[in-house]
Amino acid sequence: MDAEPARVRVRVRRDDRRRWRTVRAYAFGAAGLLLAGCASMPDHGEIREVKASQGVDSQVRVFGVPPADKASAADIVDGFLEAMTSDDPQLQTARKYLTEDAAKNWKPGAAVTVLSAGIDRFSVQGEKEPSGPRWKMTGTKLATVDERSAYQPETTGARYEEYLQLVQENKQWRISTPPSSLVLSESDFQRIYMPVNKYYFAGAGLVADPVYVRQRSDPDSRMDPTTQTVQSLLAGPSKWLGPVVTSSFPTGTELREGTKSLAYDGQNALKVPLNDKADNVAQPQCQKMAAQLLYTVQDLTASRLARVELLRSDRSSLCSVTEATAGTIAHRPNPPEYQYYVDSDSRLVRMKLDVNSEDQQYKPEPVPGPLSPTATSPGFKIGSAAVSYDEKRAAVVSEDGHGLYLVNLTTAGPMPQPVLTGKGAKPNVLGAPSWDTAGDLWIADQDPQNAALYRVPGGTGAPQKIDVAGLDGGRIRALKASPDGVRIALLVEKDGRKNLYIGRIERPEGKGDAGPVSVRELRPAAPQMASVTALSWAPRGRLLVVGRESGGVVQARYMLADGSMVAASLPGATGLGAVAATEDEKKPVVAYSEEDGIVWLPPGAQWRTVAPGGRAPVYPG
Repeated sequence: MDAEPARVRVRVRRDDRRRWRTVRAYAFGAAGLLLAGCASMPDHGEIREVKASQGVDSQVRVFGVPPADKASAADIVDGFLEAMTSDDPQLQTARKYLTEDAAKNWKPGAAVTVLSAGIDRFSVQGEKEPSGPRWKMTGTKLATVDERSAYQPETTGARYEEYLQLVQENKQWRISTPPSSLVLSESDFQRIYMPVNKYYFAGAGLVADPVYVRQRSDPDSRMDPTTQTVQSLLAGPSKWLGPVVTSSFPTGTELREGTKSLAYDGQNALKVPLNDKADNVAQPQCQKMAAQLLYTVQDLTASRLARVELLRSDRSSLCSVTEATAGTIAHRPNPPEYQYYVDSDSRLVRMKLDVNSEDQQYKPEPVPGPLSPTATSPGFKIGSAAVSYDEKRAAVVSEDGHGLYLVNLTTAGPMPQPVLTGKGAKPNVLGAPSWDTAGDLWIADQDPQNAALYRVPGGTGAPQKIDVAGLDGGRIRALKASPDGVRIALLVEKDGRKNLYIGRIERPEGKGDAGPVSVRELRPAAPQMASVTALSWAPRGRLLVVGRESGGVVQARYMLADGSMVAASLPGATGLGAVAATEDEKKPVVAYSEEDGIVWLPPGAQWRTVAPGGRAPVYPG
């Protein structure tokens, strides 16, 4: 018979500090086995979390222990800190450690403080003091999750500090000043919460806004994860993304009162009842609302979501959209026809994306237009390149890194004059360019004397120098504009170290290309990585990053764009110098390996060498 995961609470006193630390052990099996394990528990040595097996942490359910009668102040503090990590839906056990008034008014669901390694706590006022014991809680802040469920990474080494005041209530020690938010270690946070994307419009397209919801019922609202996610969508975008996106839902729109759970019917359709704020919206607006909902909830079900239907406050049908209709409303970009790279002769070539080719023969061809070699010209020598989303234009940087050229791939003719010239010496030359969905081109000049980020409006205008708030003297070594056109990933070098950041692209409303464009609020995108060498945007608003963690080897990993966690690693992806992915998950990941040249990783398959000698792989974008 399968046993419920059990939780053992063990206290071990460390010789060098007169305080207690709580250690969690997860185990599967009978109680007798657990008792046998405790019998041999060591009384000294390093304290660390114990797991029965890898991967168990996110699946176990953890429940706190109520306070014992006449428990000491130290036991009350320890028990409360443990109970905060509980899967108890209402955190009722944690509330039992609080005074009656504190338990009634404590609302920890509004925000979460995430610490890198849990809480250190120690007494700063003894039990015999007139005002009662006082305990100080400290730790290293990793991030905070705000009232809109958005993850905000903290600066390295940020300190957490709060105090717990204890008082006597009915002759029992209780906490009268609980923390202002839920305080969790990183491992507990990842066990209790899960990342989801909600979607908002930027122009005609949808943008992923990553947030975190509880994997089970929320302590305050009692909503299940799907309903929490929908409620977060209705509440509006995160503060960071809010300035550049819009929601189709009327202000004040919420779920119909009393809605705690949203269920899928037998046809994989989801019905969502709304309040009266949305009762009278027109059909075009309603369909945009439904499209936002469909993209938001589609990853929360194991089966394919076929349709979303919105209901008025009287439960009559307001509108519905299918997956195909939502894709049209959201103007999802067409899948790329080709994959591009620079060959051994420094020419830009392309290959058809046929990952199911039986003979496994990949046939590159020169791109058409001025870059194509002729009988009288060997072709333009290229260092790096980017191709527009419609695959009609290319931006190429000369092999020496000094000139940026914009080339039409649909007509023949001579090479145009450069639109931007860099004066630095290698490696401090022009970086690899990147297109966004608005048709703008982005490129960085790495010259120490003239380091700057430039935008070429519409891929045709004069380059504009872009103000990047928070760059603070760092140089942009690589960049990639997001497919949604409102974010840009920047690999910034400062003081000999490269860090990856995400910036928000702000365009003046209603001014077309006339107003200034800026990049605002840089935030860490890969704080777990000791170094990053290459990057690409990936499906569902994620990043694909080549780099290494401290003490690790270089690998290619998917990262959540809010900097919260590593989503997954690519199998066997070592020794890569560049990487490219596309929004279409059916297309292969493409990378450059010094040993093998251009390699592909099709979905569910192994790496394939497709172009020995090739380098600088890119997809349109």
